[in-house]
Amino acid sequence: MILSASQIAEFEENGYLIIKQLVSPADCERMLAITQQQLQHPVEPLEYEADVGYPGAPTSREALGGKTIRRLRGAYQRDPGYRAWAEDPAQVERLEQLLGEKVALSLAHHNCVMTKHPHFGTATGWHRDIRYWSFTRSDLVCVWLALAPETAENGGLKFIPGSHKLQLQPEQMDELDFLRPDVEANQPIFARGKQVELDKGDVVFFHSRLFHAAGRNDTETVKTSVVFAYRGISNLPIPGSRSAAAGEVLL
Repeated sequence: MILSASQIAEFEENGYLIIKQLVSPADCERMLAITQQQLQHPVEPLEYEADVGYPGAPTSREALGGKTIRRLRGAYQRDPGYRAWAEDPAQVERLEQLLGEKVALSLAHHNCVMTKHPHFGTATGWHRDIRYWSFTRSDLVCVWLALAPETAENGGLKFIPGSHKLQLQPEQMDELDFLRPDVEANQPIFARGKQVELDKGDVVFFHSRLFHAAGRNDTETVKTSVVFAYRGISNLPIPGSRSAAAGEVLL
């Protein structure tokens, strides 16, 4: 299924596009089973809640909940099930439509299974993924697959539509490049925030400059998403940067 002209226009205007039930329940169940096995028998590379330093996160890996897994890094290398989704030919064609050229999968950024656990799945403030990526242009597309429902209750995504086009002043951002909640100029931006509701198999394409956030998981079930990032082949990672260090996959 290729994208329609209206879907491409929606992505360009809002900075994100949701396609409902793009991935079959069977494929989601297969990836979910892989994820559950990986969580039960974790193998590095991993990111723990204690590593992110967000408000409310455990202060260290030794603290209560400190070894709650937030991300299974290196999803592409972990299992053929994740890899097949990342390289799906129809998916690649949709990304070529959005980026206007052939694409490559970044192994340095996202390339993970994102989990949010009950009790210790911390909230994330308004941020842009491009804040810590280094490419010739800040034009990448992140692809987020929900393996089960994602809502406000379990810490689902929130977007600020059109925020990938914003021109901001340095004082609007904190030292970690999050939008500062105490700055008056940011209040109208926050007011535009929109909660996203996803079902199993829904896929979100969103621009790397789009501001997004997520709440805590206040349910008793782990929320699980598979996330990859793609660039156009002319948008090269800057040599010597983290973006260039891990390599990529030309698709």
